[in-house]
Amino acid sequence: MILLAGLQGSGKTTAAAKLALFLRKEKKKAFLVACDLQRPAAIDQLEQLGEQIQVPVYTRRDSSDPVAVAREGIEECVRRGCDVAIVDTAGRLHVDEEMMAQLAAVKDAVKPHNVLLVLDSMTGQEAVTVAEAFSDRVAFDGVVMTKLDGDARGGAALSVKAVTGKPIKYVSVGEKLDQLELFHPERMASRILGMGDVLSLIERAEQAVAVDEQAEMEERMLRGHFSFEDFLRTYKMMRRMGSLKGLLGMIPGLGSQLKDAEVDEKQLARVEAVVLSMTLEERRRPGMIDGKRRLRIAKGSGTTVQQVNQVLEMRRQMERMLKQMNTGKGPRLPGAGGSARPARRPSSARRKRRRR
Repeated sequence: MILLAGLQGSGKTTAAAKLALFLRKEKKKAFLVACDLQRPAAIDQLEQLGEQIQVPVYTRRDSSDPVAVAREGIEECVRRGCDVAIVDTAGRLHVDEEMMAQLAAVKDAVKPHNVLLVLDSMTGQEAVTVAEAFSDRVAFDGVVMTKLDGDARGGAALSVKAVTGKPIKYVSVGEKLDQLELFHPERMASRILGMGDVLSLIERAEQAVAVDEQAEMEERMLRGHFSFEDFLRTYKMMRRMGSLKGLLGMIPGLGSQLKDAEVDEKQLARVEAVVLSMTLEERRRPGMIDGKRRLRIAKGSGTTVQQVNQVLEMRRQMERMLKQMNTGKGPRLPGAGGSARPARRPSSARRKRRRR
């Protein structure tokens, strides 16, 4: 039994669904109990999230007693033969006596094995004050840090651990329900120092791309071929991995440079619109796109011909770079091994034959 606590707006209800999905990947049968009877539509939100991840949710819309709902929810979890019950509790905009008393009553009723405090990393050091208040009244076992996909680096994690002595157990790194990760101290330290987090970047890429899809894309790139079909696959993969700024911040050396930079996520969406306005043949053979086709693509994507030209030029530059990598004129792609050699210069006899 896991009891989630935290202030309103910290992402507690979403964290409950993310944790349920995370546990399902660990071969556990999760069960959600909606005990947030204070916030309007909290029950609806948890039901919708449970439906998305196909995890059962226990609700009682006719009750105003969270203790009774929690007890009944645990009984239903046992009856269904589920492994883990996750109880979502009510929060407030700030720490108050009524919320603490209600949370303590629910905890005494269900006697959870773990009490996890959900903290919003965007609040900075205010998260430490919240953690102290909860630690004094409701002894929690660990912390879930949310909203680490934005500008927040998670420095509050260090302070929370130092002040309360409780470990950070999970971190939420995106809005999607599968973007909950186990906390790794050394990776968080690298993130705070602006040194990147290559291991987490690799793990996200592995989760976002199927093995066969990854092998096919690698083979095409090693041949120096990059069509708009490849672009669409790459773009969808990046969207599954999280925000663009968050991904770039994981690359060593880029974190400090991007501290105050504005990364336009909409620009990628515009590029996707241009590509989706092309026919399948045009995506596979970009060289056939002439002036009339560019005008049609611009109208279909709600962009200008100049923006369409920019997208075409981006693809050409990417393909040129891949060819240079594989002919030894540029940095070699990882995995290319020793098979990629510079192209041999044709002999004088060959050049004569070509001229003929």
